[in-house]
Amino acid sequence: MKRDIAQFVANCQICQQVKAEHQRPAGLLQPLPIPEWKWDNITMDFVIGLPRTRSKKNGVWVIVDRLTKSAHFLAMKTTDSMNSLAKLYIQEIVRLHGIPVSIVLQRALGTQLNFNTAFHPQTDGQSERVIQILEDMLRACVLDFGGNWADYLPLAEFAYNNSYQSSIGMAPYEALYGRPCRSPLCWIEMGESRLLGPEIVQETTEKIQLIKEKLKTAQDRQKSYADKRRRPLEFEEGDWVFVKVSPRRGIFRFGKKGKLAPRFVGPFQIDKRVGPVAYKLILPQQLSLVHDVFHVSMLRKCTPDPTWVVDLQDVQIREDTSYVEEPLRILEVGEHRFRNKVIPVVKVWWQHHGIEEATWEPEEEMRRHYPQLFYEF
Repeated sequence: MKRDIAQFVANCQICQQVKAEHQRPAGLLQPLPIPEWKWDNITMDFVIGLPRTRSKKNGVWVIVDRLTKSAHFLAMKTTDSMNSLAKLYIQEIVRLHGIPVSIVLQRALGTQLNFNTAFHPQTDGQSERVIQILEDMLRACVLDFGGNWADYLPLAEFAYNNSYQSSIGMAPYEALYGRPCRSPLCWIEMGESRLLGPEIVQETTEKIQLIKEKLKTAQDRQKSYADKRRRPLEFEEGDWVFVKVSPRRGIFRFGKKGKLAPRFVGPFQIDKRVGPVAYKLILPQQLSLVHDVFHVSMLRKCTPDPTWVVDLQDVQIREDTSYVEEPLRILEVGEHRFRNKVIPVVKVWWQHHGIEEATWEPEEEMRRHYPQLFYEF
């Protein structure tokens, strides 16, 4: 009888849809391959929602080389067309570095695109980290000196590229040009390059090899840390799975609204495996706007019940549906002090992340978007 009860509970489709998982996230970390040369492999992302400048710019296009970690920050309008962005890309990137072999972007001139899986934007952690640094620099400049954020963008780019990066063991400019660029703080100490001809070629080749070795060491270290909090999980072609969903603002979940919306939808059949930790699903026509490749952490094995049929008649998908991390709770409060201003901040523990990955966020923003967190704190 106990075995029959356990089997009945395991087959319950409602339980499989609504119950939270209390295991480590599935899917071991899969680092991207280390590039062979400078600006052959790049990542890109966008910072939007910035104050509008006099020239109507309200966003920054962040483009980063995966080998040297050098970056370009391009001011833009969120209403710019693809043609405008393509022209900007050619003027500022192709002009300096040529056409890349591959691009990693958040969801092309002979370029291979490496897309993130649906609702799992962790492929491009590099751009996310650079964006965090950029926002901190611009925020500090505006608070400290006042004025327009776009005025500080070139200096922010220079400061970032001339700063030491632990993953490559040098500054991005040193990896790109062979030495850090001269700044007013080190005008005398920098000196002039004494290398000529073959010596420059030899030193450049040796530096690239050193950078690749340091990146491999950093990747191995990051993978070992990440895999401690993850577990391997595999499916077979033809298996049926549920899909974990948490689209924009955590409100609209594949046509289901509200706090009590199901955590998983489906089941859907696996079409094929795409890489080590991603699967392509066979989605119905009603879900044609959803990208059909999902990271394994977004999937739950469906224990079939022949008497249960999924009704998809009322499912609607918003075209702008996208994944956004949701906060779990506030851990502590604090202040960021600047020369002329004090900004209240709170330390936030985010969904799908460990408590050690909690981040400091402006209290005003968190109160506006997540007031319920302050009732519980």
